[in-house]
Amino acid sequence: MLPDATALPLSEILLRLGAATLCGLLLGFERELRGKDAGLKTHSLVSLSSALITASALSMYADVRAHGGDADPLRVIQGLAQAIGFIAAGTIFVAQRDVKNLTTAASIWLAASAGIVAGAAQFKLLAVAMGFAFAVLILLKVLERYGLSKRD
Repeated sequence: MLPDATALPLSEILLRLGAATLCGLLLGFERELRGKDAGLKTHSLVSLSSALITASALSMYADVRAHGGDADPLRVIQGLAQAIGFIAAGTIFVAQRDVKNLTTAASIWLAASAGIVAGAAQFKLLAVAMGFAFAVLILLKVLERYGLSKRD
């Protein structure tokens, strides 16, 4: 059975929401360094809100199950992913046959995913995913300098 978020101690709630916010801030900082529109605030709020919604969905699931009902918290996550897709798509634009902000859209999507994972207290998964994300962002920036990768 999934943990009941309403019974979580404040320290656990702070850990989940804090981890999500930190991941969003780190992703947003990388975008800020690149001069992109969606930066610190956007990424951290997307990640924080995703964690909040996920923790709330798990809490409601536990409450409904405890009273003999049936619920599916994955539907909430599915709806969240769809909504974030719209936000991320809104950052993409085409200028003179060149598509811009694909990496920013992907980082917004990743910020939401990080929030979902943090909200579900999957911290090992979160750490590994963020490690891979920054490896990709840093490695590809180095490759761009040598003309081995396209710029976003």
